[in-house]
Amino acid sequence: MIELLNVRMTLDETEEIVKQRVYKRLRLLDNDVVSFQYAKKSIDARDKNDIYFNCNIVGAGPAGLFAALTLAKMGAKPLLIERGSAVEKRELDIANFYKNGILNPDSNIHFGEGGAGTYSDGKLMSGKNTDLVHVLMNEFVEVGAPAEIKYQAKPHLGTDNLLHIVKNLREKIIALGGEVRFETKFVGFTAPSGKLQSITVEHLGKKEIIPCDNVLLALGHSARDTFEMLYEKKLTIEQKPFSMGVRIEHIQEDVNKTQYGKYYAHPALKAADYKLAVHLPTGRGVYTFCMCPGGSVISSSSELGGCVTNGMSRFARDSKFANSAVLVNVDPSDFPSTHPLAGMELQRVYERKTYEVSKSYAAVVQTVGDFMADVPTKKLVRETANQVGIFPDEVKKCLPDFVVKSLRAALPEFEKHFKGFTDKDALLYAVETRSSSPVRLVRGDDLQAVGFQGIYPCGEGSGYSGGITTSAIDGITAAQALLAKYRSSIK
Repeated sequence: MIELLNVRMTLDETEEIVKQRVYKRLRLLDNDVVSFQYAKKSIDARDKNDIYFNCNIVGAGPAGLFAALTLAKMGAKPLLIERGSAVEKRELDIANFYKNGILNPDSNIHFGEGGAGTYSDGKLMSGKNTDLVHVLMNEFVEVGAPAEIKYQAKPHLGTDNLLHIVKNLREKIIALGGEVRFETKFVGFTAPSGKLQSITVEHLGKKEIIPCDNVLLALGHSARDTFEMLYEKKLTIEQKPFSMGVRIEHIQEDVNKTQYGKYYAHPALKAADYKLAVHLPTGRGVYTFCMCPGGSVISSSSELGGCVTNGMSRFARDSKFANSAVLVNVDPSDFPSTHPLAGMELQRVYERKTYEVSKSYAAVVQTVGDFMADVPTKKLVRETANQVGIFPDEVKKCLPDFVVKSLRAALPEFEKHFKGFTDKDALLYAVETRSSSPVRLVRGDDLQAVGFQGIYPCGEGSGYSGGITTSAIDGITAAQALLAKYRSSIK
């Protein structure tokens, strides 16, 4: 294998031109190379007068980096329990919510096949540098993801792709001997002497006890009733820091101009993104998160009487709007008590406050100009991309005072690094509370829940990951730990 690093590619060059330039540099002919593919491709926009792609290019023979990543591939026949609906029905439930304001607490933006990540920008970035990342990318491509995610520096799938990808994953699991049950909620378990004996599930009001020795708890960060049940069952749960804030919405073309300069309209450049952070003198951190280029702000409530916002993009990122969460760190010292679920209750308080202000699931919105001037917004001067509705008012009514003060201190700092970020007509949407889990289900070195054999907490809801890629890796790691236990018992 030959790996050539930092190959420069101008905006107007085709991949074929770069390929021939690489061959010439290495003194190779076309028939000398079995395959030619990108390992990484990113945009270098530091010099606005000279923007180009920075690529790591790999030329290799037959590749063999495929591995079994699921229990089904290892010959097991897993049973998947999903409280929400299959993605086909989930789409209808969400459409009903958007059109009529009728929320299904078990089938919405947060609950259903594929989890909360299905309705997002579908980012696949990860701070983990393991072979599993590459294996995951191949797995996604095999079930319908665009092949370019394997080499992009900032790969994303988009909601439109995720809808059919998760369906294909389900069908693949079933084909391998697995079983999937939808609209079935995990409501209890028995573990005499700390050893798992059975789980209890509920479907259409009817409970069923399923004998089992092992269960992987791949809970979403919004599974609040499940966290309450686990706490009652004496699982060790810890408070965990999370973040709270708003969504900010700009015009995508303005973001492109700031990031790309005179090249902002070049057809080779897609919708620009950004990432900003500041550490305030108070000790608070404020940062942008889950930036959605060419996307829309969405209402993502999962509990009756609570209003939550989030962001999503389709793969093309072709909306004329851009949005991002602007979040303030919330530490356990900010929680109302030392109860393990106090962070979860703090989220609930401000989600309900937001609902009380708008008197619906519509987001409370305020222009940046009005927010900084501390006056309510009464009328918007431009359209928005929100799909459920908006209620112009004051976002400070939906947030703790320390979050409001931190946002007002951070926005001018962001403006120093991103011209136009505090445009007076940019919109703030309240409230964003679900960026990460406010709890951690404590597990040992063997990845089993402390004090319980056979229970494997994993994923974002359990407090061990954040985002699609790291959650998938954590699930794989938990499954491998389970398999290792069985191999050890066989020996």
